[in-house]
Amino acid sequence: MLYFVGLGLGDEQDITLRGLQVVRTCRTVYLEAYTSLLCFGLGPSAISTLEELYGRPVVLADRETVEQGADAILEEAKSSDVAFLVVGDPFGATTHSDLVVRARNMGVKVQIIHNASIMNAVGACGLQLYRFGEAISIPFFTETWRPESFYDKIKSNRLLGLHTLCLLDIRVKEPTLESLCRGKKEYEPPKYMTVNTALEQLLEVEENQKCNAYNGNTICVGLARIGNLHPMEDEMLAIFSIQSHAE
Repeated sequence: MLYFVGLGLGDEQDITLRGLQVVRTCRTVYLEAYTSLLCFGLGPSAISTLEELYGRPVVLADRETVEQGADAILEEAKSSDVAFLVVGDPFGATTHSDLVVRARNMGVKVQIIHNASIMNAVGACGLQLYRFGEAISIPFFTETWRPESFYDKIKSNRLLGLHTLCLLDIRVKEPTLESLCRGKKEYEPPKYMTVNTALEQLLEVEENQKCNAYNGNTICVGLARIGNLHPMEDEMLAIFSIQSHAE
């Protein structure tokens, strides 16, 4: 069996009782570590904290492990119980949906254990969940890559009187362009987008598009560290919601 276990948005205590029971019986436990992060990070101390609670070794699964080594994980799940831990809810990223489909196509049994995610915890800002339209992701701009495809979705949501949940980029263990050219992996320092950076990029896109989907006076709600009860120095995750015309 391949278990997809949601960990919630806080610390090691946020796993559900059912999820904890499953993890403690699995032969191998993977922690997906690139679509989102636990509030206390991904260092050795964080892994030790999880292992102490779970009573099982935890294997850190970065982007390369998930995208290039998925077949090995699925093959293992054919003959033993494997847990794939996801911060938030297992279906918070399309990568996990793809893994579920691939597992079922290979005849691997799958079980999902849900948990809280930013998709429902955003209600903490006071905006009604049923008034949110399609969510978007905002990536870090670079000198040569400044995508604007999310703009039309914001504009469409606003025309319908709906809020837009914008998920801000995190970059963990991303190879540098130079290392890719040389064929020897070297990684960029971890980087987490702040609300201010997202706003600067959004205003740049509006300046280019000139469709008045929003402007510098648009009321927004900025949120960081949702579900984390402990103070932190750095923003690990931030989102904001563009207020609809109707409010």
